[in-house]
Amino acid sequence: MIDAQKENARKVLIIGGHGKVAQLVTSRLVSAGLDVTSLIRNPEQAPDIEALGSTPLIRDLTSLSVADWATLLQDVDTAIWTAGNAGKGGATATYAIDRDGALACIDALEQLRAERGDAPRLLMVSYLGSLDHGVDPEDSFYPYADAKETVDRRLLSSDLDYLILAPGRLTMEPAGGLAVVDNAPPKDGSVTTSRELVAKVLAEIAARDELPDVQILPFVDAEGGAGAGDEAISRL
Repeated sequence: MIDAQKENARKVLIIGGHGKVAQLVTSRLVSAGLDVTSLIRNPEQAPDIEALGSTPLIRDLTSLSVADWATLLQDVDTAIWTAGNAGKGGATATYAIDRDGALACIDALEQLRAERGDAPRLLMVSYLGSLDHGVDPEDSFYPYADAKETVDRRLLSSDLDYLILAPGRLTMEPAGGLAVVDNAPPKDGSVTTSRELVAKVLAEIAARDELPDVQILPFVDAEGGAGAGDEAISRL
């Protein structure tokens, strides 16, 4: 009976499945009855993934070809991209993960759509103001900003079913209220978004039949408790 329920459940692939946001959304998706697979690079992280109720898939996303991605995605309903180097591993690693890996995934989704007429939906976690970041090329953050802008613009030029999530600076604070804002670079680091809030938004949207009628969802923390945030999410 359990196997039959899992077979019929909506299938989600979380790319970068051991990250903080990824683990938070995994718990929510599993609790909601979705069939979750988490793509991770390090096999030592597999027990953490299994403890959340997800199936670990050990792959180095920087080595995946478009054909590899198409194979991984062919039976998936929704893919969630939470992978990210955030510039911490140097420019080469950042571009390999945040730009080249994501572009290959997008190419694979387009290939699936061309071959069979449909493709999984993609929820891409980006950041607030990615399209007009203005980061100095000499800044160590520039490779990440440049990679995310490239990927976001690539998605915007596609005809895939997707949503780009653009939160503010991520924190480990509990989720509270949610405010949708303009997708403009914040003037300082005080514009924040709880990782738990990002996970709530991802889980809510992944469980829906239809994506919100927007291409980019820029959102930040707002006043109010978790109930206020849940109400705001339900209206997205």
